[in-house]
Amino acid sequence: MKVKNVSMIVSILLVCTSIIACGSALKSENNELQATVNETAYTPTSYRSTGLDFTQAAESTVNAVVSIRTTTVAKSNGYQDPLFEFFFGPGHGQREQRPQSGLGSGVIVTSDGYIVTNNHVIEGADKLEVTLNDNRTFNARVIGTDPTTDLALVRIESENLPTVKFGNSDNLKIGEWVLAVGNPFGLTSTVTAGIVSAKARRISGGMNRGRLDIESFIQTDAAVNPGNSGGALVNTAGELVGINTAIFSQTGNYAGYSFAIPSSIVSKVITDLRQYGTVQRAVMGISFLDITSELAKEKNLDVHEGVYVAEVRDRSAAMEAGVEVGDVITSINGKKITNGASLQEQIGRFNPGDKISVVVRRKGMDKVVEMTLKNSQGSTEVTKSVNFGSMGAAFKELTNTQRRELNVRNGVEVVALKDGKFKSAGIREGFVILDINNMAITSVNDIEKIFDNITRSSSERKVMFITGIYPNGKLMYYAVDLSE
Repeated sequence: MKVKNVSMIVSILLVCTSIIACGSALKSENNELQATVNETAYTPTSYRSTGLDFTQAAESTVNAVVSIRTTTVAKSNGYQDPLFEFFFGPGHGQREQRPQSGLGSGVIVTSDGYIVTNNHVIEGADKLEVTLNDNRTFNARVIGTDPTTDLALVRIESENLPTVKFGNSDNLKIGEWVLAVGNPFGLTSTVTAGIVSAKARRISGGMNRGRLDIESFIQTDAAVNPGNSGGALVNTAGELVGINTAIFSQTGNYAGYSFAIPSSIVSKVITDLRQYGTVQRAVMGISFLDITSELAKEKNLDVHEGVYVAEVRDRSAAMEAGVEVGDVITSINGKKITNGASLQEQIGRFNPGDKISVVVRRKGMDKVVEMTLKNSQGSTEVTKSVNFGSMGAAFKELTNTQRRELNVRNGVEVVALKDGKFKSAGIREGFVILDINNMAITSVNDIEKIFDNITRSSSERKVMFITGIYPNGKLMYYAVDLSE
């Protein structure tokens, strides 16, 4: 489908197929999930010329695909000032509405109940109910979420569950057959087939959409529809190569193309979520542009693939490695970089502190630079999800990009919520805390110090008065009661 201009009504629906369970490819060492991929390349074959049979791949997948039903109790708040609730009691002025339900898919990634799905499937849900292919039903709890890649990890209490092996998305070839397995429209264990149409595809038109910052999708023509969200894309060997997460559609249903998160990113994200509670995201510290014919002519470039370095940030990994404005990044660790999406995919595999070899094109010559990646705070330290007991919240500092988009100088984002004080106060994931009790918040440590001071105080009423903003620009105020 050709999109002529941005005014054309195109709804990008986040829908996914059921993801293939990867438990057999996830090895536990010291109780830490280590996702591995099958490095053995196999030769794609033509279905029409060989009569290729998909039954084995389908049979090895469907039992590890689950249906996820979400329940959300919406509230309509007639008072946006939290002081009203503080003086008149929690929930005052709110009108309870009928619970809303949703359906999605997921894949069992370990035999003891860890399941990967899409963040948008479980986001904001008050209850998660997982149904296996054998009709057993379990309540699930959220382990961690990553809105940046639209992935989430949840868990059910069970053992000896079926899983599916991870494959290597790098080995996928354009034109190769793949299967999508999921639960469209609530129909369980549905399998569709198609081919890989493109790789390293960006679907936001190059604009930052906020919720899918890492966009390097596998594009296929395997049919997916609402209810498939959180499911899997698998190769003909029955190995997981991607998590389908979006379609282009004018009707809300499948219209020819679907998009999957590569398994190389999925394995990294779910490993971090289980081990740390948050993703260890490495950054180079640059702003970049895709190379177009116009840009190549304007900048007098002699290459037409790669990414053009438009900005190198102070004290960043790129600056320390000697990357300069005007350089064109053409490969990372021997992997060809063709555009910004492929750059994001490659960097998304690494942790802060990892060393990479980068080839840049500078003034007509190739130069190899060695780079030690950092996190968004400019260090190589491991960051862990912060959970202040009953508060049930995890936080991270804003990136420079987020600060510019929100037009704020400081702030800390709420990246995950469990049952606790923050969730009870009405705070939702994605909320950016600007100040607490009239004190500007610039780091997670700021929140921790304020929390400690309030809980240790002798005051009978222990409250955090929070001012913040949501990604849509809406300013909100909350009163979080920390009293026992």
